[in-house]
Amino acid sequence: MSVQTKPPLTLDARAMGVTAVNRELRAQSAGAEVNITEVRGAHNLGVGLTNKIHININGNAGYYLAGLCDGPSFTVNGSVGWGVGENLMSGVVRVRGNASESTAASAHGGLVVIEGDASSRAAISLKGGSLAVGGSVGHMSAFMAQAGTVLVGGDAGDSLGDSLYEAVIYVGGTIRSLGADAQIEEMTATDVTLVREMCIAAGFDHINPENVTKVASAKQLYNFDALTNQSY
Repeated sequence: MSVQTKPPLTLDARAMGVTAVNRELRAQSAGAEVNITEVRGAHNLGVGLTNKIHININGNAGYYLAGLCDGPSFTVNGSVGWGVGENLMSGVVRVRGNASESTAASAHGGLVVIEGDASSRAAISLKGGSLAVGGSVGHMSAFMAQAGTVLVGGDAGDSLGDSLYEAVIYVGGTIRSLGADAQIEEMTATDVTLVREMCIAAGFDHINPENVTKVASAKQLYNFDALTNQSY
């Protein structure tokens, strides 16, 4: 007995508008596949979804794609604006082009993959999610990243990992400068295994897990002690 599979649903973002597209996405049952066409840089597509569906974005998207999502997966056949995967809870967001600022900002879980470059402040305030960038990232990336993992296949801009907490960054290329309280640490066997697993998950074959630079927190900014030994 053959299993009947439902064909992918196609939504025309230009004709429908973002609100109607998002309403249709929320209505889909788990396992559904949706193709969104005529995207033309539309903002706020696929925001706040909790159903486990797969969404193909065919074209360049604007800001806050896949923000506040917990479950769906996205493939973007193009580039995206700022804030892609912002506050992501679970799922995978794959961008086959480049990304603007604040990629995966405050992501609590899931995986954001940028196959090209990401601009400044990538993984800002990361809270447990993973970001894998095949190319380079801009300045202040992983600023105040609290937990999670960042993998950069190319170079990193100025002030990488400024005010870093428990998140860890791996860079395949050069680092222009480190931010406050960030330091380079020796790679361990566990680090190599983690990088290798991230490369597999991201589909990267151009990164040598044994030849990356590890950046972690020096842990000198954890405590505010200006009033130590003073009277209250």
